[in-house]
Amino acid sequence: MKIGKEATKLSKALLRASMVGGKLDLSRASKAVAFVAERKPRNYLAALKRYQRLVRLEVQKRSAVIESAFPLDEATSKAIEASLRAKFGADLGVEFSVVSELISGVRLRIGSDVWESSVRSRLRELAVGLA
Repeated sequence: MKIGKEATKLSKALLRASMVGGKLDLSRASKAVAFVAERKPRNYLAALKRYQRLVRLEVQKRSAVIESAFPLDEATSKAIEASLRAKFGADLGVEFSVVSELISGVRLRIGSDVWESSVRSRLRELAVGLA
């Protein structure tokens, strides 16, 4: 579904209104949605859908998922978490998980950014290079 310029402009304005100090404020976000739902401007459903996507992306920017082939020990987990919080901010949510498909190594996801250093990714690169 193609979204119009008005709806895009409204969704971006709603996101800016929901931010406090560069961070998303959920109470302001809910007030913004209530305001638009009450007023029902033209194309408001498309704007709210776009706004929902923008909010979801903003929330994902504030969370990190660290996947490893084997469980990380306590010291390593704490060191990684401290390093990420120092770089991306103290309010960064950090989640660790074990993904045996990686064979060995680590994959880090923050928002839409992915950093991967695993045997699986290296094997995939090798296969593409040989094809």
